[in-house]
Amino acid sequence: MIVVGVDGSVPARAAVAWAANDAFRMHQPLRLVYAVDRQPYQIARFPDADRPDRLRRAGQKALNEAVALVHERQPSVEVTTVLEEGPPARILREQGKAAVEVVIGSRGLGAVTGALLGSVSDHVAGQAEAPVVVVHGGQRSAYGQIVVGVDDSPDCTPALAYAFQQAALRGSTLRAVHAWRRPVQAFGTELPHEAGEDRLAREDMVRACLEPFKRQYLDVTVIEDIRYADAVEALTQASEGTDLLVVGSHGRGALSSALLGSVSRGVLHHARCTVAVVRAG
Repeated sequence: MIVVGVDGSVPARAAVAWAANDAFRMHQPLRLVYAVDRQPYQIARFPDADRPDRLRRAGQKALNEAVALVHERQPSVEVTTVLEEGPPARILREQGKAAVEVVIGSRGLGAVTGALLGSVSDHVAGQAEAPVVVVHGGQRSAYGQIVVGVDDSPDCTPALAYAFQQAALRGSTLRAVHAWRRPVQAFGTELPHEAGEDRLAREDMVRACLEPFKRQYLDVTVIEDIRYADAVEALTQASEGTDLLVVGSHGRGALSSALLGSVSRGVLHHARCTVAVVRAG
């Protein structure tokens, strides 16, 4: 099952369209979720029976429109809807526990529900158990390429698994980007052969990370892209010519001050394409 956040905004519609196509490729049902968040409006949880509940009516309208969009894009995809009350981030995390991925828009500012899909994306991506896809709205060309960030941490393996699966389903090339900066030398000047040895070691590391997945996905063309650069900068640059950028996240939980790592957070805010954040563990 794929869960997608709905709030009636243009970015949310882009998320629904993206999720419908991915549900078709993955042979998964689609669940559209609308969160009725009353707190910003200071409306009683149980309004008077004589007064129409505008928030719920607006939510149902947005869900109906989203269902129509799914049927227009992918008629064969099974779709259900959920209208729940509470903070959007919490509801999406709860709904996402049984999902293969959670899809949200990049900056949804619905006229009724408030900021459902704006800063909420940080909280959902940092805590949701399933991969979280943050869809950038607007018309973009299809490049036939997926980019995944690679490093030697445990966060990387789930992200690689997701990226290879997406590349295989789409028939896309997979570009594996590894970026690093050498620490400043406290004494003396770095010798050329030391820099060369460091790069060779990193090439070997990237190759070792990719090898198990390359054996599993024989039809996926993989490009190893190793850059001496800041990781966020390198991945943001790579996002210019890609359909999907995949990064890992440590996902330390709701009580952590760092819900997302600095790289995944930076990529979410600066990438120029749709981003998938895949939590380790």
